[in-house]
Amino acid sequence: MTYKETIEYLYTALPMFSRIGDAAIKKDLTNTIILCDRLGNPHHKFKTVHIAGTNGKGSVSHMLSAVFQNAGYRTGLYTSPHLKDFRERIKVNGEMVSEDFVAQFTQKITPLIAEIQPSFFEITVAMAFEYFAEMQVDVAVIETGLGGRLDSTNVVNPEVSVITNIGMDHMHLLGNTLAAIAFEKAGIIKQDVPVVIGEANAETSDVFTDVSRAKHAPIIFADQVRYTEDHIYKAHRLHITVVNKADNEKKDFSLDLTGLYQAKNVVTVLAVTDALKHKGWNISGENIHAGLNNVKKLTGLHGRWEQVGHKPDVFIDVAHNEDGIKQLVAQAEWMDFHELHIVMGMVKDKDIEKVLALLPKEANYYFTKAQIPRALPENELAAKALQYHLHGHHYPDVNAAVKAAIQKAHQDDLIIVCGSVFVVGELEVSHIFKHK
Repeated sequence: MTYKETIEYLYTALPMFSRIGDAAIKKDLTNTIILCDRLGNPHHKFKTVHIAGTNGKGSVSHMLSAVFQNAGYRTGLYTSPHLKDFRERIKVNGEMVSEDFVAQFTQKITPLIAEIQPSFFEITVAMAFEYFAEMQVDVAVIETGLGGRLDSTNVVNPEVSVITNIGMDHMHLLGNTLAAIAFEKAGIIKQDVPVVIGEANAETSDVFTDVSRAKHAPIIFADQVRYTEDHIYKAHRLHITVVNKADNEKKDFSLDLTGLYQAKNVVTVLAVTDALKHKGWNISGENIHAGLNNVKKLTGLHGRWEQVGHKPDVFIDVAHNEDGIKQLVAQAEWMDFHELHIVMGMVKDKDIEKVLALLPKEANYYFTKAQIPRALPENELAAKALQYHLHGHHYPDVNAAVKAAIQKAHQDDLIIVCGSVFVVGELEVSHIFKHK
């Protein structure tokens, strides 16, 4: 098979959560264990850092990868979903997996696919492990897909486990309370392996403490060690000051990821590097500063409060759940603009009403949908939004919606494209410049 044929096969022959939702979820590790066993357990050939969480796990994964790369570690990075190119999911030192490897790997395991009927995600996890072993990485940063306990990635025995935060998302799969969701995420905590919790919470902290105690896993609540004091946005960078609670030591960081929410993620990253340095890893303060300064350049991360147009300012963000949209609204309130335009599309299985209730009523709305079966039709989203006094028009695809927003906006307005990874992924940035 060619690469193009391989991708078409993977998308159509295997159940894919991002397209069809719950039907693609395999709620145990059996297939992943079989796949890895047949491949010679490639995930045993390199060190890992395992990351779960409702929000922030993608940013933290990329931040850590950038820091490790700067420290001289050959670094694998496995994340999901992708924005535009399947190969974004699997990278080594910021370079995507080759098309040849994807095609050859898939060809090699096609008989096994027929035998065990794995999901798309299970195959991509095995593919990543095999690639990282072949590329002889020193460490791989592994992001969970959904949850933790039963996630396909949960066959690794990491150097440190990381849970960024807990929020209300995927409740139909993970549970209807923060404590229930925390229990699923806590499934990545391993025997005697330190775990970093990004944000302490009255409803979830006891869950993490109980699981870590049972597994003799040292636990660090990152936000009890440090906090961010100041943040300034200047020259397309976010400048923050982080304070160590123990001795009030202050450190300044300049980030190329400029969303205000990244301040929390930096605190998590610093706690992870503390845990690794305690285990003998060679990571200097300069490595941390330089890595955080160049996350996009070193890892290729996109879609996190990323500016893609000027006059009017156009930002894209993959915020798609209640907590993510809260952060996005706070970000918008921090910005200087005349009128606000929000281009938005969502998938059916989100708590859409809670998201809509958070959005500013004075904004101009452009409702749309990604071209996947899970997407909520744009007219239905517009109808739901009207119940929350959010007014606008609906458009059949993302680029038509963005084009309309740009045509209506003035130079000093702000346009935000959000609501779904898939909406952001389908945006063709050339539209922003072509139609203005």
